Amino acid sequence: MSFLNSVLKIFVGDKSKQDVKALSPFVDKIKTFESALEALSHDELRAKTAEFKAKIADANATINEQISNLTQEAETTEDIDRREDIYQDIDKLKDDAYTITEAVLNDILPEAFAVVKETAKRFVHNTSITVSANEFDRSLSGEKDYVVLDDDKAIWANSWDAAGKPITWDMVHYDVQLIGGISMHQGKIAEMQTGEGKTLVATLPMYLNALAEKGVHLVTVNDYLAKRDSAWMAPIFEFHGMSVDCIDYHQPNSAARKKAYNADITYGTNNEFGFDYLRDNMAHSPDDLVQRPHHFAIVDEVDSVLVDDARTPLIISGPIPKGDRHEFTELKPKVDDIVSVQRKYLTGVLAEAKKLIAAGDTKEGGLQLLRVYRGIPKNKALIKFLSEEGVKQLLQKTENFYMQDNNREMPKVDEELYYVIEEKNNQVELTDKGVEYISGKDNPDFFILPEIGIEVAKIEDQGLGVEEEATLKEELFKEFGLKSERIHTLSQLLKAYALFEKDTQYVVMDNKVMIVDEQTGRIMDGRRYSDGLHQAIEAKENVKIEDATQTFATVTLQNYFRMYRKLSGMTGTALTEAGEFWEIYKLDVLETPTNRPIARDDKEDLVFKTKREKYNAVIDEVTNLSEAGRPVLIGTTSVEISELLGKMLSIRKIPHNVLNAKQHKREADIVAEAGNAGQVTIATNMAGRGTDIKLSDPVKAAGGLAIVGTERHDSRRVDRQLRGRAGRQGDPGSSQFYVSLEDNLMRLFGSERIAKMMDKMGLKEGEVIQHSMISKSIERAQKKVEENQFGVRKRLLEYDDVMNAQREVVYKRRYNALNGERLRVDLANMIFDTSEGISETNKGANDYKNFEFELIRYFSMSSPITEEEFGKLTAIEITSKIYKAAFTHYKDKMARNADIAFPVIKNVYETQRDKFKRIVVPFTDGIKSLSVVTDLEKAYETNGKQLITDFEKNITLAIIDDAWKTHLRKMDELKQSVQLAVHEQKDPLLIYKFEAFELFKGMIDQVNKDVISFLFKGELPQETQNTIQEARQTRKKENLKTQKDEIPNLDERSAQNRAAGNTQRNQEVVETIVRDRPKIGRNDRVTIKHVIKGENKTLKYKQAEPLIAKGDWVLVEE
Repeated sequence: MSFLNSVLKIFVGDKSKQDVKALSPFVDKIKTFESALEALSHDELRAKTAEFKAKIADANATINEQISNLTQEAETTEDIDRREDIYQDIDKLKDDAYTITEAVLNDILPEAFAVVKETAKRFVHNTSITVSANEFDRSLSGEKDYVVLDDDKAIWANSWDAAGKPITWDMVHYDVQLIGGISMHQGKIAEMQTGEGKTLVATLPMYLNALAEKGVHLVTVNDYLAKRDSAWMAPIFEFHGMSVDCIDYHQPNSAARKKAYNADITYGTNNEFGFDYLRDNMAHSPDDLVQRPHHFAIVDEVDSVLVDDARTPLIISGPIPKGDRHEFTELKPKVDDIVSVQRKYLTGVLAEAKKLIAAGDTKEGGLQLLRVYRGIPKNKALIKFLSEEGVKQLLQKTENFYMQDNNREMPKVDEELYYVIEEKNNQVELTDKGVEYISGKDNPDFFILPEIGIEVAKIEDQGLGVEEEATLKEELFKEFGLKSERIHTLSQLLKAYALFEKDTQYVVMDNKVMIVDEQTGRIMDGRRYSDGLHQAIEAKENVKIEDATQTFATVTLQNYFRMYRKLSGMTGTALTEAGEFWEIYKLDVLETPTNRPIARDDKEDLVFKTKREKYNAVIDEVTNLSEAGRPVLIGTTSVEISELLGKMLSIRKIPHNVLNAKQHKREADIVAEAGNAGQVTIATNMAGRGTDIKLSDPVKAAGGLAIVGTERHDSRRVDRQLRGRAGRQGDPGSSQFYVSLEDNLMRLFGSERIAKMMDKMGLKEGEVIQHSMISKSIERAQKKVEENQFGVRKRLLEYDDVMNAQREVVYKRRYNALNGERLRVDLANMIFDTSEGISETNKGANDYKNFEFELIRYFSMSSPITEEEFGKLTAIEITSKIYKAAFTHYKDKMARNADIAFPVIKNVYETQRDKFKRIVVPFTDGIKSLSVVTDLEKAYETNGKQLITDFEKNITLAIIDDAWKTHLRKMDELKQSVQLAVHEQKDPLLIYKFEAFELFKGMIDQVNKDVISFLFKGELPQETQNTIQEARQTRKKENLKTQKDEIPNLDERSAQNRAAGNTQRNQEVVETIVRDRPKIGRNDRVTIKHVIKGENKTLKYKQAEPLIAKGDWVLVEE
């Protein structure tokens, strides 16, 4: 592949060089403006910002006027079809306005970038800058100490506090940084090496795009960077009258956070931006919304956010009934037992395999070895044995034999195992022997799922009474649910024991299981493994098992960031994932040249046979480097290895610092010391991102920072991040990776040729091999992993795209209902869709009586056509007639409700307006009641029409929210159940798409019918003075949690959600609809009446429920 790339470069050219060459004319233009700007006074330089904004406003003046006129027309017209057309025209004009603005920004880019660079120069060369004070300076001087007022002058200092660290401005943009800034404005990713000043580069496109006054977001991976960078860069923007804020300083849903989003430039973490989007789509009032439309975002460490975190869903969840009930504690002893039994059995099998292989019986010995590998692949004795000459080849040869013909022979290997571990796929599966062992002799069917179809047929063949038969069927379904839950719990416990290791994938701190980010080594606070796996690990580690929850709102970071009109990013390591960035986000990667050539010496990998030899070699090398006066950074992949190396250094009496997930609070102090002469720092991947190790001149003279990698990571990006800590801004340095055949990467994906070569060369223990071919072979192994991970992410994105399409429809409807301005169009469409459904269903069945009944049921009106016309007209003609009649009926009804309510509103307004601002007016459809909150003054001024608008908003929001929560649970269950389609040789994704469409179609249809039914039946009760009350501002506190789920899109705790499927949800979140009659229990006997035949029946409510839902029967009150 590298040869092919070399040939392509000869004929096509180097892409990175071509990209840089294309941007060079922009850099030349920026330089032409620099000398002119140098001649300007401080005030004249600041005036440039107003000049740029005026150009944008002039270019958009015509379109803005058109939008204003159309908005006014939409508010006044009563023609719904015309209103819908107007809204479509407005949306198109907004798109046109964006295109025009982008064209103006491209025109002013060279001068705008030159303004930012000149500002940076002036802050470097002046300890204080005096300018004429404007209103923005005056307000800023009260909040920030670097702006001081002196009569009509404002004095700006060039020193300030950046999140607790005092700084004096000393940076001016290099030419290569201008290239990075241009590429980000163009919506690309700028790959820039460590120490090249990505934070400063971002000021260029941020200033330029903030001129459009639509908001610019700078997204970081953690709150420390968000707070630091927002304070560090703020004066550059504020000097030009642009407001800067950081959302992580403020509480969610607060006025302060809303103000932060309204700032010209907003910094924040990826999680908080995503959670605020979800919170906005759970808001009950337009005042609760904090975000503006998504305009432009720059993502810092873009590969971490859009690749590593992309498939991780952000989830807002609430409690579910009986969420504290689970079987993890009960099943844990069984799993503990089976794990120890298998380990003990396979330890003996491994000893037997060694004897057989030594005696030359490779057939039986290979079988026993493969059995051990499939049962305990991470066993240290097995890994050690596999590093011996010829053993790994024997294992691979045996595995190939048993895997042939679609794994036909593999059951012979697995028949003696209790469970099988597929380490490459991260899966563990119980065998028949394991099921038998874990069930025990007393209850052999403990884990056996009943065959529903066969068992139902057996019950029906018994000839029992209706009630007895229903009871038996209910018990059968209950048993099926209980056992499927039990199997799921057992599977997750097995996974927790067999695949997840403490201090590698997670740590236990403060009696909690905390996930460690495999890319950075940092603790990911608030993140939990999904699908009950986190609870299984909690059970394994004997810590408190958290209660299960239900999803109320969810979005993946992939889909959140794709909502921005323009997205760009910056990082030191994006090139290896360039294909993924383009395919998923349509983001191109531009490799920005360094300001000074890299002087770091990157040595070829040293490959050892065993880990023990490798670690001894690492300690020897570190000792020599430290004694030579060079600082050393040792990179590890887990907490366990960092602590092991720490102990080995302590034995040699070499002073050192250890930085891992357990020591994350000391990160800033440890990194500050890491560049000192002779200093040894052991770090997990934490030292790879957002850290800058600065060196003194004596250290540079000694050879600079030495990077020692103790293992190759699955991802080349992580290794490059570690290497990038050395050699910043042309500093000297070196990097060396130590690898052994026992490392995870080499065990699972390493080339067989390396093992064969080492065997042929007769390498003994302690000997090492180093060659460029070996290093390339390791990189190929990493590429295999990356390709596999990309495939997984792409597949998961396809699942989430289905959910995302549905989310967009629901959230758009919700937004329209919340703001009210486009709600009337949505309601008209609901009336039309319901009319169409009634018409097509009944016309197809030629059922006029049911047609009449459904019109009464949903629209509370008699049929606008006779039975004769029903027979003659087409379904489309019938739909048109129903829609016209229904819409006229609805308008008349709402006008009548307004007329009924107005005298009461008028009386309250004229006699008690000093007491009430907002009032509550009750509505009822005869079954449910709804309390509508409305503004007293507006209701009075519009003759009661505002009350009707609020009634429409309230009922639409309440029904959409309730339906969406139920739908999310159903989608959770669907995603889990379709995975079984693999056994039927079907594509689960295809089935998921079909089923999800049907589910969503059903949900939308039901929402339409529920909203329409309530609106058409909604009446004001007896219009007495007592029905009007003051609306209190207090709202019941919502018991909600925000979390990020690991191993995403397997969906959050679907097992618990399945259990909650048939239970009534706890009213933790305030709902608008309340019950006004006693609750009927599922086993209570009720009387129902057939609406056509008039026949009465008495039966249990659970049997009556489906009949009532169909609409043929109604409940008779006794």
